[in-house]
Amino acid sequence: MKKNRAAPLAMLATALVAAGAAAALARRRMPVGNRSVPEPCKPVALDDYLGLWHEIGRYENAFERGLDAVTAEYRAGRDGGLQIINRGRRGGVSGRVSTATGRARVVAGSHNAKLKVSFFGPFFVGDYWVLDHADDYAWSIVGEPSGRYLWLLSRAADPPAPTRAVIEARVQALGYDTALIRATLH
Repeated sequence: MKKNRAAPLAMLATALVAAGAAAALARRRMPVGNRSVPEPCKPVALDDYLGLWHEIGRYENAFERGLDAVTAEYRAGRDGGLQIINRGRRGGVSGRVSTATGRARVVAGSHNAKLKVSFFGPFFVGDYWVLDHADDYAWSIVGEPSGRYLWLLSRAADPPAPTRAVIEARVQALGYDTALIRATLH
């Protein structure tokens, strides 16, 4: 008896198309907070960027909805790329931990400031641009070309007010609508 191998491939293709369509629809519903996203301001020293970051604010998005106490840990990968481990707590700072692990590759010619990131396998790759960062890597502003996503990161879960003011001023100078930023509780 001959096995029909086309049926599983057709189902996989249909699932991928459906997932892509759902992602595109969700993206269209998100507000654009910057219609003219600038190129990253500075090169990124990957060794300095590695480690734990605390999300202190973001543009709300479907994959982080309801999460607080969000962190992102960047590690050097064995293959020359980066491993990213995102954690957050669903339903408040003492809620259930949610974890997502992804991989990233540096975009050639970007001075390490642009990454291609995937948390869902090789078929769903997103842009991750380190738009600006402190010289000592105490904070970082991350976005992508559509202007729909923005993350404000800090090495401290609760950075001092002067640091927050610097970050907010940089976000405004980069052209982002700060009214769309959702503060992340820690």
